This record gives sequence, C-alpha cells and structure tokens, in this order.
Amino acid sequence: MQLKKRLDRTFVQIIGLLQKNARLSNKELAAEVGLAPSSCLERVRSLQKEKVFRGFHADVDPAVLGIGLQAMIAIRLNRHSRDSLEDFKAYVKALPEVHAVYHMAGVNDFFLHVAVRDSNHLLELNLNHFSTRPEVAHVETSLIFEYHRNPVLPSFLDRQ
Repeated sequence: MQLKKRLDRTFVQIIGLLQKNARLSNKELAAEVGLAPSSCLERVRSLQKEKVFRGFHADVDPAVLGIGLQAMIAIRLNRHSRDSLEDFKAYVKALPEVHAVYHMAGVNDFFLHVAVRDSNHLLELNLNHFSTRPEVAHVETSLIFEYHRNPVLPSFLDRQ
C-alpha cells in the first residue's frame, strides 16, 4: 500500500482517534486534528480506499447475546502441510463460536478464542468440532475469566 509509506502525523492522528471512537463525526474529527472538514474527509476516504481500516464495529457486551463463557483453545496439528493448515483455518473461521483465530509459532499451531453459552456448550464444541478433526493431534482449553482489548494499536512510524 502506497499510503502507509507516506503517513504523516495528521494521518496517524486520524487513525488513532477513529480507533478510539469510530463514531466521531467528520466535523469533530477535523477539529481534533486541526483540518478543514473537507480536507479531513478527503484524508479519511483515502485511508478507506487504501484499506487501512479493516472495518468499523460496535463493541457488544457478550452477556446480552447469551454468551456466558469464553475460552482460549490451543490446537496442535498432526501435519503442517499448507493444505491441512488452510483447511483447518477455513473450518474454524466458519464456526459461529470462534471469535478469533491465531495461527501461532511454537508448540501449538492455533489459539482459538471462543464464545459459548456455558460449559456444556464448550464441551460439545471441543468434542464435535476439534477433537474429531483428523488433522488435530492435541486440544487444550483454558477458560477466560476476564479480558481487556486495547482498541488502539500503537504507531511505530517515524513521525515527521
């Protein structure tokens, strides 16, 4: 992406502000970064065109959706061929309970952040969708009591 190579301080400010609050109006955003609204809108559109933003979302309380339990599931595969990795990744990404998929280096090949109703749902998910897969050698589940996700990624770009 060409834009990433030429992100100036204002672009970085816009990205940071929208990560914190994607609902900022263009007028509010422009005031925060010291631009005219039309210039600010042009910059936001260029960031969108260059796919700097993967999307905008609402942070929802899991309990409202009936999610009573979350867990991290470590998966170790039997084989590490490209096909088996890609097949497994596609399979787990399609499961509604899988919130995030992390392809890892180290002992385990994947960490899956899952969201389920309760412990019985978690057991069934493990037994029916992970343990039975022929490419899976090992499954280890850790319950999540609490987590915090920082909505803002740090910027390590040299600022001009």
